[in-house]
Amino acid sequence: MRFRQIHLDFHTSEKIPGIGSDFTKKEFQERLKLGHVNSINIFAKCHHGWSYHPTEVEYSAMHPHLNFDLLGSMVEACHEIDVKCPVYISAGLDEKLVRQKSEWLMRGRNDEMAWVGWTKPGYHTFCLNSPYLYYLIEQTEEVIRNYDIDGVWLDIVSVRPCWCQYCLNEMEEKNIDLNDDKAIAIMARNIYINYTRSINNAIHAIKPGLPIYHNGGHIVRGDRELASFDTHLELESLPTGGWGYDHFPLSARYSQQLSRDYIGMTGKFHTTWGEFGGYKHPNALRYESALSLANGAKISVGDQLHPRGVLDYATYDLIGKAFSEVEMKEEWCDDVDNFADVALLSSEAVREAIGFIKTDGAQSVPVIDEGAVRTLLEGHLLFDVIDLESDFNKYKVVIIPDFLPARDDIVKKIKDYLSNGGKIFASNNVLINDNNEFAIDFGAKIIKEGEYSPTYLRPLFELKNWANAAFVNYSKAKNLELTGGEAMVMLQNPYFNREFRHFTSHQHASSTNEDICPIMVKTDNTVYFGIPAFANYFEMGQNVLRDIILEGINSLLKTPTLTSNLPAVGVQTVQKQKAKNRTIVHLLYAPPSKRGNGIEVIEDLPVLTDINISLQVEGNIKRVYLAPQNEDLNYELKDGTLTANIPPFSCHQMIVIE
Repeated sequence: MRFRQIHLDFHTSEKIPGIGSDFTKKEFQERLKLGHVNSINIFAKCHHGWSYHPTEVEYSAMHPHLNFDLLGSMVEACHEIDVKCPVYISAGLDEKLVRQKSEWLMRGRNDEMAWVGWTKPGYHTFCLNSPYLYYLIEQTEEVIRNYDIDGVWLDIVSVRPCWCQYCLNEMEEKNIDLNDDKAIAIMARNIYINYTRSINNAIHAIKPGLPIYHNGGHIVRGDRELASFDTHLELESLPTGGWGYDHFPLSARYSQQLSRDYIGMTGKFHTTWGEFGGYKHPNALRYESALSLANGAKISVGDQLHPRGVLDYATYDLIGKAFSEVEMKEEWCDDVDNFADVALLSSEAVREAIGFIKTDGAQSVPVIDEGAVRTLLEGHLLFDVIDLESDFNKYKVVIIPDFLPARDDIVKKIKDYLSNGGKIFASNNVLINDNNEFAIDFGAKIIKEGEYSPTYLRPLFELKNWANAAFVNYSKAKNLELTGGEAMVMLQNPYFNREFRHFTSHQHASSTNEDICPIMVKTDNTVYFGIPAFANYFEMGQNVLRDIILEGINSLLKTPTLTSNLPAVGVQTVQKQKAKNRTIVHLLYAPPSKRGNGIEVIEDLPVLTDINISLQVEGNIKRVYLAPQNEDLNYELKDGTLTANIPPFSCHQMIVIE
């Protein structure tokens, strides 16, 4: 799997003339060289249903305004300059076919049309439980037989419930209630698995081992079986396209543990897919590429070809500025494993494992996980994101954010981890049984669910940057009583909740200044915080709440492997390159700013000075140097701790310890 990839969209309506008419092999190759590209996803079939090569598959057709084999020409152009070319096939969408085989379309519960959510009017989604599956397999087989391609990239496929005639017939045969969400979710999952197995088998029967990726826009944390049908993983995460800058680290810190190559996919666009004439700032693409490297990923940048077949010069000049830096750094970024002190047990993974129905409260999943990842990133902790199949014993502390049922097997796994010396930081509805009692010893018991919102938090420890105070908490809180634990934070209530006839001031009543009960409690191996701490941080961005959470985590961790004085939005990771006996510390800094309506952009890359690191190391140190500069770095080593002052840098610096 190569480091510098392009994902090239080409979704062209039959109403556009001159398709590919300006394509030349020489110009195509020159643009790829300008961009320092060594792999590009090219297209066989687009969302509109048109093929970009001659086809003999029934219902399939080459674009009516294309008069040569564009796919074949691109394959030839790529391979002449040693650029790999996996082929893109729109699997879930085929707008041309809608007019011929509308009975193959997905339908909603009330027989409504299944539009693609981000284009209405626009594309319609096909059901993979219909004969469309066999049509798609035929199209894919034709491409693989006829072209020397380097992989298959199948788009717009995921687990989706459907009530088309084919699915209704199956529900009737299996006596599935049309309103039984759980049974329908299981059936939808089985349909997707049948699709992946069928098409993978067809592909590998022709070309064994050919890389295959099925794109649904998201790697589902906690469902390893679904991920197993991909030969590698691609994390679609366009920061300006709705994902934001916290999404990729969350997805990456889970995906790197699944023991296969994976790619961070961003875009060259100012917003998201399908944007002509939109360019992100070169510094943003430099940072996003570096962020992928720091998380052990290769990089794919989304682009789209002009209908006349010319790669845009400005786009590949932009990409080249980032990829030229990636090219210099690859030696230290291949075949690496992330090092983590702590693990975040993903709320999404938990809900997948317990059979959570997506139609019931799904919005809380990204809120909890992203709030937790934001906290850990800003706290500069080294972390993985894990599921219930993960080995907890690899980590000094496991963080359980806001939700985990007290199911017997889960409780046993937690107790085994604690008995082996592990430590737990938990918040809100974690390991609470049907009697409203904790299933493990958190050093406290629940007296009742608090009735006030907001409430107030009074830390009993000194907080850096904050004077002693009772800080507002924008939610209800559990009322606790100590049973052997130590109080870290006390809860205070307001005079009353704000109601129609019962209010004061503009927002909420002040605290009574009376401690009601502990709200954060510590034992030797646990810290429990009785509020939805991570969801609250996601929603409100209250940095004092983040600092209280981090104080609780660090009281368990005690000695982090890596500390630095990076600014809050700086990112640090440690990757182990075991085959070369190297440890690579990645330091990144790029402050995003909000522009327009909810779009985060990166423009400035300030130079950081006087950055210090302290790293716990084992064994003999042969050399410490900066990469890719290959310059020796002065350092001190005392009692297994390496300290160094990092020369001024901008965007991304690697420190290599051999």
